[in-house]
Amino acid sequence: MGMNYADYLKMDQLLDLQEPRSDPPEHDETLFIIIHQVYELWFKLMLHEFGRICACMRGRDLFGAIAGFQRVRAVMKTLVGQLDILETMTPMSFSGFRDRLESASGLQSSQFREFEFMLGHKRSSAMEQFPEGSPQRATLERRLREPSLVDAFHAFLAGEGVTLPEEVRTRDVTLPTAANQVVQDAVLELYLQRPEVGILMELMTDFDEGLQEWRYRHVKMVERTIGNKRGTGGSLGVEFLKKTLFKPIFPDLWAVRHRF
Repeated sequence: MGMNYADYLKMDQLLDLQEPRSDPPEHDETLFIIIHQVYELWFKLMLHEFGRICACMRGRDLFGAIAGFQRVRAVMKTLVGQLDILETMTPMSFSGFRDRLESASGLQSSQFREFEFMLGHKRSSAMEQFPEGSPQRATLERRLREPSLVDAFHAFLAGEGVTLPEEVRTRDVTLPTAANQVVQDAVLELYLQRPEVGILMELMTDFDEGLQEWRYRHVKMVERTIGNKRGTGGSLGVEFLKKTLFKPIFPDLWAVRHRF
């Protein structure tokens, strides 16, 4: 007999990965575990998809980049939608097993930090959760040194004939993305002269908005669940998460809105 569904998807291994730790069992701990495991699978897919999007941008494959952003925006909508499911868990239910997390925290999601670095939200402090010499730390250090999605977008603009300023062409890729007036002027001209490029940039803005929506919904979900308590792992909880809000990936795309 050839390959079957369960073998192809490794169902036995997959369904053995949910191990609640509460004793006596707390019903909602299974929900909590599955939601976060699914998030990690989506993060893995996003890293995979953005690798292709960056290659499309550098190769001036406009329609490949458009298709890629359509997909990751759909994934982002799903990430937001999963919070609706998680919010069916009451604060009382979460408190019933929260201590079983011990020092575990979402801050320790190396894939999400990779995702942020790939998008251009880089800061070395994000690696402090991961021990020196660990595989996760090594991966993040590599991502920190690699050009980001925004750098790939700049390469795409150069391929479209835009003369990028030196501070953009030679910038330190380990630093966060910064807005640039010359890039904004080029973006506006492309919107006016190249509607097909405008479609791509609107999809980029749409994804950016979706990520900000997810961050906001995540903050409110945490606030609703634990209030002003400290987060697991010793983080500042809601107050820490609020600092991540309203930081766009593509500041130049937002900066031109008033000029249309």
